[in-house]
Amino acid sequence: MADRARDLRWLDLALALGRRGLGRVWPNPAVGCVIVQTGLSQDRIVGRGWTQPGGRPHAEAMALAQAGDRARGATAYVSLEPCAHHGRTPPCADALAKAGIARLVSTIVDPDPRVAGRGFQRLAEAGVPVQIGQRVVEAEALNAGFLNRLRGGRPFVTLKLATTVDGRIATSQGESRWISGSPARRFAHLLRVRHDAVLVGAGTARADDPMLDVRDLGLAAASPVRVLADGGLRTPVSARLVRSAARQPLWILHRDDAPPERAAMLAEAGATLIRCAADAEGRLDLADAMSAAAERGITRLLCEGGGRMAAALLKAHMVDRLVTVTAGRVIGADGIPGMGAIGLTRLADAPQFRLITQRRIGADLMADWALEDRHPGETADRAAEAS
Repeated sequence: MADRARDLRWLDLALALGRRGLGRVWPNPAVGCVIVQTGLSQDRIVGRGWTQPGGRPHAEAMALAQAGDRARGATAYVSLEPCAHHGRTPPCADALAKAGIARLVSTIVDPDPRVAGRGFQRLAEAGVPVQIGQRVVEAEALNAGFLNRLRGGRPFVTLKLATTVDGRIATSQGESRWISGSPARRFAHLLRVRHDAVLVGAGTARADDPMLDVRDLGLAAASPVRVLADGGLRTPVSARLVRSAARQPLWILHRDDAPPERAAMLAEAGATLIRCAADAEGRLDLADAMSAAAERGITRLLCEGGGRMAAALLKAHMVDRLVTVTAGRVIGADGIPGMGAIGLTRLADAPQFRLITQRRIGADLMADWALEDRHPGETADRAAEAS
């Protein structure tokens, strides 16, 4: 096998392994590592690893433990620069060098200030040849959330919309169960698995009384942090989100002027209260809210509604990816629209998304869109299949 073809093959496997950690390793990156003995009649994998839930152990440590002495003289393929700092475990760069790795093939530099090229440098100084710069687009896509948090100070935001053909999410009487079919709803749960947190607004919480967990897939332990944007803390303590807060994390983003007695009641129920600034119109400042989520480690956030929250995120230029599920129903203009007012007067100012992929899910159509001027991140199609 030609060297470049070999490198790309094993880097692709490292990237695929890394995807297994999405939604479960924040604030760490989701990394994959493959250790391969080359130069034989055929390559042989001696170690595989990916970042484990909670961020430890790292991919390299897992692969090295599996490889043991067979790592000596082998090539390590890693989907992101190995760490170079001491935390709860020693630096992965040092562990790879100590194990006798003969060569490292990787993708991009980890922008974490504690790493930022030092991992590659440590290996080079230990006499290990380092080759980087392949599968860069794929590596950036895999860790779009991690990179967005470090570079932009906010999570990578996915907006999911499930509507009828004419863009409605409920009848004029508020009936919405169910717009989409069962396969599409299962797909929505898979999206939750691949995100660190799922966000809804206070209106959706009151109207739908959702749980925002992962059900019917055997993946309940992978349920994301539930985030509720409720500036005035009007959500009742009887809401399912609040009643379950002691068992499953619930973060409530609220304004400084929210009633303190309401904050005390919700905190006593188990919710984590996060104060955020108000914008010029007295509403929750979404930039500050997203910054607060990032400060607490969230890298990938999925917004599931409702229409006003979706419009507010789009208006604030905070949607990186748009996932739409369209059902073959028509409700009409008297139904509730899936998108609130954005306040546009010129078509040229409308957010422009680029179609990445689309496919049928049961009787519904899923489309995955990336904001035109930003990196597309991992596609919804791949997210669903990777589970």
